[in-house]
Amino acid sequence: MAATNTVASHRRTRTLSDKHDHVEPAPQGLRADCESCFALCCVAPAFSVSADFAINKNAGQACPHLQPDFRCGIHTRLRQQGFRGCTVYDCFGAGQKVSQVTFGGQDWRLAPQTTMQMFEVFAIVRDLHELLWYLTEALTLQPARPLYTELSLALKETERLTHNSPDALMKLDVTAHRRELNTLLLRTSELVRAKFLHKKKDHRGADLIGAKLKGADLRGANLRGTYLIGADLRDADLRMADLTGADFRGADLRGANLTESIFLIQSQLDAAKGDTKTKLPPPLTRPTHWYRVE
Repeated sequence: MAATNTVASHRRTRTLSDKHDHVEPAPQGLRADCESCFALCCVAPAFSVSADFAINKNAGQACPHLQPDFRCGIHTRLRQQGFRGCTVYDCFGAGQKVSQVTFGGQDWRLAPQTTMQMFEVFAIVRDLHELLWYLTEALTLQPARPLYTELSLALKETERLTHNSPDALMKLDVTAHRRELNTLLLRTSELVRAKFLHKKKDHRGADLIGAKLKGADLRGANLRGTYLIGADLRDADLRMADLTGADFRGADLRGANLTESIFLIQSQLDAAKGDTKTKLPPPLTRPTHWYRVE
């Protein structure tokens, strides 16, 4: 479950309807509400010139396209302007949590003494919120019922941590917490994929960049952390596959079936290619760029 280091330079809005064709229900508080955030994702992380970003930006430096009202000046043209990385970033609601809860609505521009601490805390809370997303999903998976008690306790504890003070959050060993929960989520995955465990090759962390997997039967496959950059997954069957942290940048998911895949997140879809025939699990949505040729 590697956390992304990219930054979103997007317009503040109450929904993500400008980026996806519709918005399905999502776990409470785990979908970005940019209207309630101080554009932390446009300032806190660093990025370098690449296929995803047109410029270099240091951590803690505001993107030059960020406007005084915390809106993005090129929001509707991000991909065309070379900021593809901005369109695939997801804070899982950490932006509004840090802005409105952790720092009590204190604007970093008006309270510069909070700036660097706020940016550091944002990265920590973002990681915790990503874990909350996975734990919330795990509690919906029927085969994982034997782990529901452990998962519920882990969810409650992780949520509690997100409400800590800035100083307490900065002292938190997020890596250790992630490692502990990852073990629990892996056990969850194994229960869900139990009938496939002895039939499928374990592709965890494998290099499948550009792989020809059109029509492949990947049901129940372990694709945790797998590099699928530019892979041809047209019409592939990915039901019950564990997609935690799989890198789908440029992967072709046209016609693929992901309806029962587990631990798939929106940013993975945003980084891929797809079409109206790609089958998705709720509450994930079809990115609008799937409908147009770039």
